Amino acid sequence: MGMDRRIERRWFEHRRLWWMSGGGAAILLLIWLVLGLDGRSQLAVATEHLVIADVRSGPFLEYIALAGTVQPIRTVYLDAMAGGRVEEVIREAGTYVTAGDTILRISNAALVLDIMNREAQLFEQRNNLRNTRLAMQRNSLDLESRLLELERDIQVAQREFQRNRQLLDRDLVPRDVFIDARQEHDYLLARRDLMLRTQDQDSIFRSLQIEMLEASVDRLETGLCLVRENLENLWLRAPVSGHLTSLNAEIGESKTQGERLGQIDVLDGFRVRAEVDEYYIARIAVDRVGTFELEDREHRLRVTKIYPEVTDGRFQIDLVFVDESPPDIRRGQTLRVQLQLGDRIECVVLPRGGFYTSTSGRWVYVLDDAGRSATRRDIRLGRQNPRVYEVLDGLAPGERVVISPYDELGDANRLILKN
Repeated sequence: MGMDRRIERRWFEHRRLWWMSGGGAAILLLIWLVLGLDGRSQLAVATEHLVIADVRSGPFLEYIALAGTVQPIRTVYLDAMAGGRVEEVIREAGTYVTAGDTILRISNAALVLDIMNREAQLFEQRNNLRNTRLAMQRNSLDLESRLLELERDIQVAQREFQRNRQLLDRDLVPRDVFIDARQEHDYLLARRDLMLRTQDQDSIFRSLQIEMLEASVDRLETGLCLVRENLENLWLRAPVSGHLTSLNAEIGESKTQGERLGQIDVLDGFRVRAEVDEYYIARIAVDRVGTFELEDREHRLRVTKIYPEVTDGRFQIDLVFVDESPPDIRRGQTLRVQLQLGDRIECVVLPRGGFYTSTSGRWVYVLDDAGRSATRRDIRLGRQNPRVYEVLDGLAPGERVVISPYDELGDANRLILKN
């Protein structure tokens, strides 16, 4: 049985193996250099698929774009001051009304019955007041008559008392007769004092009773006046002159007190109401200026009122025209307003683009001088408006930047631009 023999490799086979290993390493090195030193690839992109903008130096104005609705400068709402049934509609919605014009008539049988009851109560209280005054006068006359009689009896008793005292001093009458005369005189004096106090107390009581009755009559008269005003309010009249924009009332329809019946728009001027994102609530202030274009002319607006209530992430503001309102403007018209948030400054600006969504404004692709490639560069952006970003660092005027979305570009460090 033969034994296995080791086959020796020749020297030229070892050399070929080294050459193959070195060539592979060189190829890998070349691929690595092509892909980029930091491991990120280059990407060839057709220029027609990109949006390229110039970095420039110019004026920057921070503003926000708002959609404003034209409204009358003043709106007066018509509410039912008294409930009832609509009997007659005199003015239709859409017509012009003058202050004092009757718009509609409402009937309310319960209100009429209430007025009749109040009138009866007032009549009864007035009778009570009159009867109380008459009774007070009669009592006063009766007391005066009794006092006159008492004064006469006192004078008679006083003369009798003095005469008996003189006779007693001469021992012409018994002492008992003198004592009886003195007691009668004292009794009449005490009776007069009591009658006078009774007269004072009765006078005070009658005065208070009259004051209460007079106050009751006043309250009834005031209440009756108010109810009669409600009866007058059954006739809905225009409080101001203007355009009767809406009227929510049909004949035979029942309306409750306080229900909204319509509105009148005063057409002396207009305002613009706009909604603003709550993000800007701390930056919006009264007298901020906004602009809009209408028929190739720019018009200015000024913030006059801010409504702080936030609903669904938005709050409202009112703006008025700085100069005269455009002659062709109409109620309900929508205006595209640019509301300024700061003063105009000179700075480096970059047009807005879809790149911001991908990079949050931290980096962009900047083209080289020849326009054949674009390299990723870190930048820092500041404020913005609907057209441009304020560039704080990383870009210079005259450079060109890819501002279209970067979602399809992956993580490439360099773009090779192809026509």
